[in-house]
Amino acid sequence: MSETVVGGAPAQLAAPGSAGASPWTLARRRLLRNRVAMTMVGVLVVIVVACLAAPLYAHHVAHTDPFRSNLDGTTIVNGKTVPIMQEESGGLGLGVTPIGPTWDLRHYFLGADDQGRDVASRLLYGGRNSLIIGVSAALLTCILATIVGLVAGFFGGIVDGILSRLLDVVWAFPVYLLAISLSTVLLTRGLRIGPFHLEAGSLLLPISIIAVVYVPYVARPVRGEVLSLRQREFVEAAIGLGASTWRLLWSDILPNVTTTVIVFFPLMIAIDMLTESALSFLSIGVQPPSASWGTIILDGQGLLYTRPVVALAPGIAIAVTVLALNVLGDGIRDALDPRAKHRAPGGR
Repeated sequence: MSETVVGGAPAQLAAPGSAGASPWTLARRRLLRNRVAMTMVGVLVVIVVACLAAPLYAHHVAHTDPFRSNLDGTTIVNGKTVPIMQEESGGLGLGVTPIGPTWDLRHYFLGADDQGRDVASRLLYGGRNSLIIGVSAALLTCILATIVGLVAGFFGGIVDGILSRLLDVVWAFPVYLLAISLSTVLLTRGLRIGPFHLEAGSLLLPISIIAVVYVPYVARPVRGEVLSLRQREFVEAAIGLGASTWRLLWSDILPNVTTTVIVFFPLMIAIDMLTESALSFLSIGVQPPSASWGTIILDGQGLLYTRPVVALAPGIAIAVTVLALNVLGDGIRDALDPRAKHRAPGGR
């Protein structure tokens, strides 16, 4: 017996209650059915909550100050009081090595760095700064790119020419080289624009630098989408009805490019976090006494052979977070794609 076909698709493929549902509702349902994407959401929630709880862990569980040197301090391991900085047993025995992981949440769970600071506490504080920079820079990038892409694609002509050439100039520079150059200059002088002044150690500096260098990566796809939408029948009909430019941009063009920007957002967070970690590792990102996952990797560089967990812990945290964001971005893209094919249970 043949299947009943409605609108070119088997009727059995239509989800119950999908008739009359808005595209956003359908996208949300598709995303919620994506178990891998939902698992990554759970991973991200755990990471964010743990990083937000950094002060609680440092002050009420570990009872330590992760930003103060503690070379002469002691801790408890297996019920015994031991120094945080231990004398080296190999070679001439002239140096000291920080204590390794105790796997006790209350006493240097991941050990100490070369300043005697609790690595676990610094990992949570550093993660908070890395997430703040990644999310803020991605949000600022998407906002600026959306504005530039809308204006360039909709107005065309000389406006498009000027904006496109500016994007090409930024695009022409290797992104890390441009970010390093801007960071090197601004970290020594700060940034002053009229009445606004950013100090050299402010987190707003790496946020602004990373956001600006990645604008072309989002603005160009948005511009291309706007150029395509300008030729659509509904836009031409709105123009024929006398719709104003503002109404066309706000009501007809922007809602149709929003999905593109939403797909880019988690991917840009991942890219921005990697860029921030690279800049901080080079000492031109987050500045002391603040910490980020990149600065902690830098702190552990000299301990790779004796206490590798100092560098491995933030490296693993970056890898897991970036992986979760990329998988989530793929899930959002699939959920928002109106041409996605859904197979019936057991179908081929």
